[in-house]
Amino acid sequence: MESDMKNPSKYLGNELQYLQKVLEGESWSATGGSWTIGLEQAFSKRIGTKYGVAFNSGTSTLHAALEAVGVGSGDEVISPALTVIMDSTATLHANAIPVYCDIDENTFNLDPDKLEALITPKTKAIIAVALYGLSPDYDRILEIAERHNIPVIEDNAQAVLSFYKGKMLGTIGNIASFSFENTKHISCGEGGMILTDNEVYAESCRKLGGHGFKNLRADDGRVRLNQDMFQNPNYKRHDTLGWNYRMPEFTAAVAYAQLERVEELVSLRQNSAKIFMDVMKECDFLIPQKTSEGYVNSYYSLGVKYLGEEKIGITWQDFRKEYVEMGGDGYYGAWSVPYLEPVISDRTFVKRLPSVYEHVRYEEGLCPVAERVQKQIMQMKTNYRDMELAKRKAEILYRLIRKYQ
Repeated sequence: MESDMKNPSKYLGNELQYLQKVLEGESWSATGGSWTIGLEQAFSKRIGTKYGVAFNSGTSTLHAALEAVGVGSGDEVISPALTVIMDSTATLHANAIPVYCDIDENTFNLDPDKLEALITPKTKAIIAVALYGLSPDYDRILEIAERHNIPVIEDNAQAVLSFYKGKMLGTIGNIASFSFENTKHISCGEGGMILTDNEVYAESCRKLGGHGFKNLRADDGRVRLNQDMFQNPNYKRHDTLGWNYRMPEFTAAVAYAQLERVEELVSLRQNSAKIFMDVMKECDFLIPQKTSEGYVNSYYSLGVKYLGEEKIGITWQDFRKEYVEMGGDGYYGAWSVPYLEPVISDRTFVKRLPSVYEHVRYEEGLCPVAERVQKQIMQMKTNYRDMELAKRKAEILYRLIRKYQ
C-alpha cells in the first residue's frame, strides 16, 4: 500500500551517541564546551575556509555577517526578490534598508543584469542567495561588487556541497551563511554557521553572537579560559555590543553527527530530484529550475515552474489537489516576494527606526519577474531517504502528467 511506505528518519547516524556524551560531560555551554568548537572546525574544513563560527540559526548568521562587513544604520543592502524574508529581516536587524533585485526567469536567482543599476553610495553589501541549492552567477556578481568595493555575503541556507564552476559555495564571497534548521541538508532543529577566510570578520561575528565578550577570538568561542582572571571582581568582560546567538552543545552534537554523513544526505536529495526531473522530461508545463553546465545543485528542494494554467487549463491549486488525491506528496508554493509580506507592505517595519525608514516604501510591480515566477513555482520534496518511495511518488506525478499531455 502507498500509505504503508514511510520515509526513514534523517537521524540515523551518531546523533544519540553524541547527545549522550554531551549529557555525560562537564559543560553543556558553548562558552566552555568542545562540541561547538569541533563542529566549527570540521565544517569549515569540509567546505574549505579558515574560520567557522556557529550560531543558533541561519538568520542570526545573516545579521552577524552584515554587521561584520560594516553595514550600519541607513545603509542599503541588495538581496534577490525571490527568497525567504530572513534576508530582509536580517537587514532590518542591522538598521539598514533592503533593496530588491529582480531574478532570472530560468534560474530563479538574482539577475546580474539588473544588479548594477541598484547600487548607490549607500550600498554596503550584496546578499547572493543560492535558491534551492543552485549557485547564482558569481563571476558577474563579484565583478560588479569588486568594481564598487562592496562585500558579497553568500546566503547558502539551502546549499551544502553545491558548486559554482569548481568552487564550493561558502568559499566564493567575502563571508558565507549556512542554516542547519530542521528541513535543511544538515539538520539539528535550529542552527547556523558563518564561514570566512577573513579573521576580522570571523572575530566580529563571534563577538556579536556571544554578548560581546572581549576575549572571544576568530577561532575560539570559549570565554572562561582563565578562571582566576574571569572570576576576579575587577575583570571587565565586554568590549563590543553583542547578542546571544550562540549554538548550544546539544545542537552542535546533532549537527556534527549529520556532518559526518553530509555526502550521503546531499546525494539522496540530488538523486530524488533527478527521479522527479526524469518524469518531467517530455512535459511542457512543468519546467525545472535551470542548472547550467559548471553548476552543481544540492537540491534542498526541486524548484519547478508550473505553466499548466495556460498550457492545459488546470490551476496550480487544482493540479496539486489531484496529485495528492492520487497518493502524491504534494508540493509547496514559494514564499511571497518579501516586500509584499504584510510586515513590509503595511510598513510595520518602520516602527523599528522611523528616522531611517519613514520615507522607505515598496510597491507591487517593483520586481515583476520575481512576482510572476513566485506564483508559478512548485517546491517539490527532495528529502526522501528511501529511493523506492521517491520513485513511487514520481510515478504518480508521471501518471498525472500523462493524463493531460
